[in-house]
Parts: sequence; C-alpha cells; structure tokens
Amino acid sequence: MSTAKEWLLDQSPSSKLQASMGSSYRMMRQLVRNPLAVIGILILLILVLAAIFAPIIAPHSPMGQNLGARLLPPSTEYWMGTDELGRDIFSRIIYGARITLVIVTLVAVISAPLGLLIGAISGYFGGWTDKVLMGITDVFLSMPKLILALAFVAALGPGIENAIIAIAITSWPAYARISRAETLTFRNSEFISAMRLLGASHARIITRHILPLCTSSVIVRVTLDMAGIILTAAGLGFLGLGAQPPLPEWGAMISRGRTFILDQWWVATMPGFAIILVSLGFCFLGDGLRDVLDPKQRGS
Repeated sequence: MSTAKEWLLDQSPSSKLQASMGSSYRMMRQLVRNPLAVIGILILLILVLAAIFAPIIAPHSPMGQNLGARLLPPSTEYWMGTDELGRDIFSRIIYGARITLVIVTLVAVISAPLGLLIGAISGYFGGWTDKVLMGITDVFLSMPKLILALAFVAALGPGIENAIIAIAITSWPAYARISRAETLTFRNSEFISAMRLLGASHARIITRHILPLCTSSVIVRVTLDMAGIILTAAGLGFLGLGAQPPLPEWGAMISRGRTFILDQWWVATMPGFAIILVSLGFCFLGDGLRDVLDPKQRGS
C-alpha cells in the first residue's frame, strides 16, 4: 500500500484531484527549502495570529489613556513604552496588526482581480480595445502611487475606507500589464483556437482558460506589492488621511511620535519597526513564490 507521500508524488496521477494536490505539494516543498521564504511565512503568521488574538495578547487597552504613565520608556510593565497619552505602545501595535491586515487584504481583493480582468481583455481582443485600456493603464502608471493615492484621498475625504479605495485604484495597473503580457503569449495558441471552433464565447475563453493561466504571475506580484501597500497606507496615516485617531494605525502612531523622536524615541520607532518587519515578510515570501511559480523553475 503506497504512502500519502508516494501518492502525492506519483508521476502518473489517476485523477485531477491527485494531480492538483501533487502539484501543490511539490510547490510547498520547494517553498520551504527557501530560508527567506520560511522567514517571511513566519512573520506573516505572527501578523495573522496577532490580529486574531489581539485581545488575549495585548496586556493593556489600545485606546485607554493614563496621563500618569505618559512617555514612559520600555519596561517590564510596558514592553515598548507608552505614548504621549499614556497608552501602551505594544498593545496598540498588536491591535494595529488588524488594521494592516484589513488594508492589504481588501486592496488585494479589489485591485488584483480588476487588473487581471482588464489585462486579459486587452491582450485577448487587441486592436482599439488594447489601445484604449492600455492608454488608461499608462496614465495611472505614469504617476507615483503615493501622490496618486493622496489625490484620491483628498477627493474622497480622510478615513480608512477611502484610503483602501485610493490605494486599490492606484495598484491595479501593474497587474493589468502583467496579465496582458501573459495573454499575448498564448492568445493565438492552438487550444484557444480549438475552444473557438467548439463554439465557446469570448467571455468563457477569458474567464475559464486565460485568467487561470495569468493568475500565478499576478499572485507573485501581489505578494511583492504588499510591502508597498503597507508603506502607502502608513504614509497616508502619517499625513492624517488614513485611519483616524484614536485607531492604532502604525503610520498615524509614527506621525504622533515624531514630536518626541529625540527624547522619547520609542514612540515613533516601535511602530516603524513593525512596518519594516511586516514589509520584509511580504518581500521574502514574494521572492519565494516567484521561484516556485515561475514555469522555468518548476522542472528543477
């Protein structure tokens, strides 16, 4: 009787389920062989666990003020010190993980499918459709993300919801470009021609056959872009256009702590470390996924 590992690594799978599970198992094995990717996974796992179990992990209220304990340095009671209102910085960073996770998740859910669909339509139809859609894409790509996000937030108004919308609007063009490039490589392939001969509509060909082939490249780009999304969200929060007080958003915490940066360095430094650490985690994971999902590497 064959073991589960032999079943997953079988070179002649007997079902679609076995083939897909075997492919996933091989990619996971290759991913865990990358030390940096493992570090990235651990960092993001800590982020998720911190967001889920924040009420259990945080020793103090993230919004409760104690003016008698304001601007205290790191100690056994306040692991990362306190801010100008006596709030525990460690507790605020733990709860801030929730806001960070919500921002990166919603931006990815909005911008990645939008860019993927626009790029696939542009590459599949070509002609004027391609020129119009890529012209709009180039307009967005021609401007820095943060400046463009600032413009949209200024128009929509400050707030975490508007910040998410603004960041998503500025993020989709990169995914559209990748999706279009992938679509151009196989839009005239034999299997696409066969689907047309079988009477498949354009919508079915795009959604059932082209989009799945573009997904892996977009997933890698989304993971690598997460660091930029976090920095953009922190930048908006720093300028007062993102999450509004008293929400424990990391960028806003740095903004409030800059007044005390010389004497009470921990107020701005601790949330800055959190931003750097999570950004590195996404970068490490993105590099690992790029190696795993790259078709040129799969045979190795």
